[in-house]
Amino acid sequence: MIKKNQSGIWRSVRVAAYGLTLSSVLLVSSVYAGPPTAEVNTTGMAVTDDTVTVGILHSLTGTMAISETGAQQAEKLAIEQINAQGGVLGRKIKIIQEDGASDWPTFAEKAKKLLEDNHVAAIFGCWTSASRKAVLPVLERDNGLLYYPTFYEGLEQSKNVIYTGQEATQQVFAGLDWVAKNKHAKTFYLIGSDYIWPRTVMKLARKYIETVLHGKIVGEEYAALGSTQFGSTINKIRLKKPDVIYAAVVGGSNVAWFKQLKAAGITGKKQTLLTLSVTEDEAQGIGGENLLGFYSAMKYFQSLDTPENKTFVADFKKMWGANAPIGDVTQAAYEGPWLWKKAVEMAGSFDTDKVVKAEESGKITFDAPEGMVYLEPNHHLKTRLRIGEWRADGQADIVYTSPYIMPNPFPKGY
Repeated sequence: MIKKNQSGIWRSVRVAAYGLTLSSVLLVSSVYAGPPTAEVNTTGMAVTDDTVTVGILHSLTGTMAISETGAQQAEKLAIEQINAQGGVLGRKIKIIQEDGASDWPTFAEKAKKLLEDNHVAAIFGCWTSASRKAVLPVLERDNGLLYYPTFYEGLEQSKNVIYTGQEATQQVFAGLDWVAKNKHAKTFYLIGSDYIWPRTVMKLARKYIETVLHGKIVGEEYAALGSTQFGSTINKIRLKKPDVIYAAVVGGSNVAWFKQLKAAGITGKKQTLLTLSVTEDEAQGIGGENLLGFYSAMKYFQSLDTPENKTFVADFKKMWGANAPIGDVTQAAYEGPWLWKKAVEMAGSFDTDKVVKAEESGKITFDAPEGMVYLEPNHHLKTRLRIGEWRADGQADIVYTSPYIMPNPFPKGY
């Protein structure tokens, strides 16, 4: 039989061994069931004695689905693993999933639903900066918590967001340093999709190239999100002959962009191209033959040769299939539920304000597939940058790994 004491914290389990009399009942164990719900949930979240509910909010449809599918898969893997270990504060995690549909107002609407109707304890989601900016007012109004996995432009630090991807000084500046030094680059052609992240990133890149690297921008263009026509831009690139094409084209547009580059004879054998927005997720749709010899600047590549990453890759593919790609944002998304678990357990509560206080302690670390990461008080991770050179099989050879880079979302002069 099972009995619970007055505090509700411990359950004594008595089991009658086969063939023994009632007087021989054996006390097997005492199992931790977690602190009382009234103590860990004072703000009306969806927390019971046995479960805690979270939201997953990514684009499952539309132009961004090619990039966001892996993120939601990684979040589900992390949650399954956490549940197998007993959950968070003795409670198993339940998921409510919503589709942002590659539409920023839809992201805001779904975030409102998750927080106000479903009362989730946290949201793991978004990909583009436009989607994050759309949900931010909802998060701050309802005091919700978002774990955001994408590399982004920086210039933001919200109490209600944990940024598990890199900000610009970690990805952009370190990547430009590498390409200037190793490819002797002096001239750059900038191209991105037309929304907040590429435009802000390129503004930062332009100033860094001109004032720090003393290089020259020979062209700068933006294509509408979802665009598939790059002929005019490619003609300009052929005319300008830059040392480096510096790209931040996102989502499904990447397929057309790289195929058209190859068709125009612009390949990794002839032209240095460094992209901020192609991971293994996009590479699967683009085709490795169209990426061969080009470079990406990311904190993680699936090919990373460490025991921790090999275990992660095996677990991910066991859950999602042998051909499931694992890219930078996918891995950063995997970090979100684990970091949340650590913060909740440090706080001893699911309440947002208490969890945020734990997150800002500077004491939360996670031995992630990419290596150890450190959650800094500014809600960003101290991590490293890697440069990957794309192979024909859609995987990347890591040709550079930086030292650890402290997050600096508000660099002086930018």
